[in-house]
Amino acid sequence: MKRIVVIGPESTGKSTLSEKLAAHYQTVWVPEYARQYLEELPRPYEKEDLLHIAQGQQQLENRMKAQANRLLICDTDLYVLKVWSEHKYGDCDPQILQQIAAQPCDLYLLTYIDIPWQDDPQREYPDPTMRNYFYHIYRDIVMQSGTPWADIRGSYQEREQLGIAAIDALEQGER
Repeated sequence: MKRIVVIGPESTGKSTLSEKLAAHYQTVWVPEYARQYLEELPRPYEKEDLLHIAQGQQQLENRMKAQANRLLICDTDLYVLKVWSEHKYGDCDPQILQQIAAQPCDLYLLTYIDIPWQDDPQREYPDPTMRNYFYHIYRDIVMQSGTPWADIRGSYQEREQLGIAAIDALEQGER
């Protein structure tokens, strides 16, 4: 089973790409658990909520993995919580860092900020400068991860084709 993670700043088409790739490869995709968690939370989130989100994300991945067909497409991973926590609170819970170190990934698909921002109550940084800032943080993460990665840019169709090419290359042992 190969774990493919779509990662990048807010509103860069991660969910759309994850869903399309899962359909293409006839497998399942794991949505971002934080979205569900925050929708059900009756108050603004706090730092402590990030650990609950991390645990929920891992549980969701484990459930979906049982349904996957050779590939598990993930619409995020715990690095997103690390980036968010460090930006908003100045540090990250050591338990989240331990979970990151233990999570396997076979390929990162890094989504660029070249598609229009879509308003959403859960999104916090529509400013192009901040989107670029977060893109570079995620780029540094994937570059330093030691895991193969692909830069995903362009229209939704171009993004899908780049994702397919990267996954096909991984499966053929070219990455």
